[in-house]
Amino acid sequence: MLYAFTFVILVIVGAYFIALGVTSLFAPAKAKIFLLGFAGSPFKHYLELALRLIVGGSILVQAPHLIYPGAFTLFGWILIVTTACLLFVPWKWHRRFAEKAVPIAVGYLPVIGVASLALGSGLLFCLMQASLAGTVTIAGKESIDMPVGTLIVF
Repeated sequence: MLYAFTFVILVIVGAYFIALGVTSLFAPAKAKIFLLGFAGSPFKHYLELALRLIVGGSILVQAPHLIYPGAFTLFGWILIVTTACLLFVPWKWHRRFAEKAVPIAVGYLPVIGVASLALGSGLLFCLMQASLAGTVTIAGKESIDMPVGTLIVF
């Protein structure tokens, strides 16, 4: 159950990056507004941290089953550790940093768009490869035989 749940979370993350990429390339004004909205309030700050922890944990659960397990494991831990550090940063500091950094980043929206498309597509590709493998070993304990594409379709 945990495996399927984290799989779905990462499919959503992949779709999110693809949507961000398309928006950055074809509707840059909307992407700019979206990116400027981060860390705008305590609620958004803590929501971002919670989502980062969920995504980082999901990456760690899925990493052993993906094409590049070492890279995914490293990225999952980087996400979790940086989030843990942000827990000790007051949200107003986070907001001030975002107010300075995001306008600079917005100048690179085409690069952000292409990178987001590549990241989202790459993540979905790796997830599809794991799903199409048909057999999954979870935490080295048990093997679950699944028909091809089971986790994609449910």
